Order: sequence, then C-alpha cells, then structure tokens
Amino acid sequence: MVKLDTCTPEFNAVLAVLNGEPLDLTRKIDWELFAKQAKHHRVFPLLYKEVTDQNRTDIPVDVVRRLEALYKQNIFKMLRLGAEMEQLNHMFHEQRIRMIQLKGPEMGSYLYGDLSLRTSGDLDVLVSLKDLEQSEQLLLQAGYIKDDYIETVLGDWKWRHHHVAYLHPEKNMKVELHWRLNPGPGKEPGFENLWARRQSISDHAHLLGKEDYFYFLVHHGARHGWSRLRWLADIRQFLDLHPDWVSMRSRTYQCYSPEVAGQALILVNHLFHTSLPDGAEAFTVSDHAKKLADEAMFYLERMVNLHTLPLEKEVSDYHRKHLYSLMPLKQKLFFAASTLYPYPEDVHTLPLPKQLHLLYFPLRPALWIWRKSKGPTVAEGVKT
Repeated sequence: MVKLDTCTPEFNAVLAVLNGEPLDLTRKIDWELFAKQAKHHRVFPLLYKEVTDQNRTDIPVDVVRRLEALYKQNIFKMLRLGAEMEQLNHMFHEQRIRMIQLKGPEMGSYLYGDLSLRTSGDLDVLVSLKDLEQSEQLLLQAGYIKDDYIETVLGDWKWRHHHVAYLHPEKNMKVELHWRLNPGPGKEPGFENLWARRQSISDHAHLLGKEDYFYFLVHHGARHGWSRLRWLADIRQFLDLHPDWVSMRSRTYQCYSPEVAGQALILVNHLFHTSLPDGAEAFTVSDHAKKLADEAMFYLERMVNLHTLPLEKEVSDYHRKHLYSLMPLKQKLFFAASTLYPYPEDVHTLPLPKQLHLLYFPLRPALWIWRKSKGPTVAEGVKT
C-alpha cells in the first residue's frame, strides 16, 4: 500500500494543491522547501494554475509570486522550444526522414491542452536506425554539436543505448536523437510498427500512437523512479485520452510491461486520488505492480534527483536494484545474456586491434575477474 505519512509536509502540501484539497495544518510547512519541491518535481505551472483557479488563500503571497515568475518563464521557454521543434519537423520532412516526437512542448498541448502547463528541458525525437546517420548530418548542418560520444565495442551501442544528445550553442537548445524508445537490452516495438500506429498532428509532425505513447511514458517514468511528480501528472492526464486498455494487454503490445503500467496507475490513484477508468484497473491487481509502486515511494520521500551525480551510495544501490525489479522475466534473461557480450571496459582492460575484437567473447570472464581483483587496465599502447 502506497503511504504518504512518511513523506514530508511540503510534499504532501504540493499534492494537496494539485488535488484541490485543504492543507494539513497539523504539520508545519516550510514554504521555502515547498517552493523547492515545486521546482524539483517540475509541477510549478500546474501549482500556479491550481492556486489561481481555486483562489487559495492558504499559500503565502511571496510563494505564489515565485510560482507565477516560474510559470511565466516557462511560457517563453516552451514557445522557443515549440518553434525549434517546428523547424526540425520541417527539416526532417523535407529530407523525407520519418521522425516521431517523443517529448517536448507538444506534450503540454497534447496532455493538458496548453503547452504552458508542462515543463520541458529539451526535444526528444525518434528515427529509424537506418536514418540515424542522415538525421545526425541534418542536426550538424543546423548548427547542433554532438554532445554524446558513446564508447562501443562490436556495435553494442545499437542495442545497449537508445539516444545521442546534440546541443545548439547559440540557441541553447538540446535535442536527443533516439533510435530506440528505451535503453537495452530488451525487446521493444520496431520503428515500422511505431510509425504505422503513429498519430499525425500535421503532414510533417507526428506523435507515437496513443497506446505506444502511454507505455513509453510509464517506462520512462519508472526508469527514473517516478522521482518527479510531473511524470505522474502526465499519466493522470493521459487517462482523459481514453487509450484502448484492452488492446494494450494484447500481443500487439507484448514488448511492454503491464506491471510497470500498473505501478504508474497505482501511484496516480493513490497520490492524486484519481479514479481509474474501466480496463485500467486490470493493470493494478498484480502483487508485483503493487510492490513496484511501494518501492517508488523511496524516491518521493527523499526528493531524489537522479540527474545529480554522483549519487549517494544508498540511492545508487537502491536504484540499481529497483531497475532490475522493473524488468519482466524475459528482459531479465536478455540482461543476463547481454553480460556475456563484450563491454567497452574490456577494451580498456586489454586493448586489442579491431580485427581481434571477437576474442573478447571468450576473454570476457577472465577480464571481468581481472578488473575485480587487480584494477581497470592491463596495458596501454595497443591501438584499437
């Protein structure tokens, strides 16, 4: 059972405002921490709207003004990101590269009917793996600079990783170019299937199909421990779009995890007091989904920021175990098998010429033992 009595008064106050409920005045609220929670969870646009719509007088005026300032800043940021996304849509369309928007300002319009009600830090787009090189060239020609240099061996980047980041130094924009929805290892729908089920906003702008979009959002949020309320607020809003809950449990969507979807729905139901529609409750009955929802409270109780590195050991250890518990059995088998495939660390430990990289398969157990017992490298000097 998801419990809120272990959460801070400030976190519960944020939830109360979002839910249109009175504050619990039996617990003292640190309003500085309340504002910090609002910013951490990226829900300050929603909070400001709720405070003004509800004509609330139980929030200090200076806190409301801070929310208002953040809200107005976000409007301009989303307009700039939206304009950039439109340019990218046109660029890719003109070059006949099929591209699907994953995250960005369009999500605000899609989920909330207003792009100002959702924050976004960058633009995430998905292309087919075969179009990845051409897509990269388009971004470079548009002034973006590659910000990710993935270490790889024997082409493992294609299935171990899922995106590469590009920065535009003049526009201060970031684009994450995806060829997978989620990091591997694990099965997921191929691009052709995702494209066939897409939703088209216009002839040049496309989103994932409704059911794929829901699963993408729950897998993304779960992978980050639901450590930001914004991601759960998105799921709450998604319920109003009426995805086909029966279809989502069919073979068409078997690459996704219904338990992870159940985790998200349980959290939305308990945190936002949102009634689940017919068909959605079937995702929440499994004991594993309930266990995953309980585990996610670790991140909310502590206001964990997984993007601030290095993580504390307690958080790092917990998160590693939680990520493993999120995997369905088939993915755990994929993960176990993937550990037999060479890693870039093996190249660092024993550098070999590229034509001999296949030797890393039989050498991998010995190299792993070496790293654990002796240190990170055997030698320098043999070029890969």
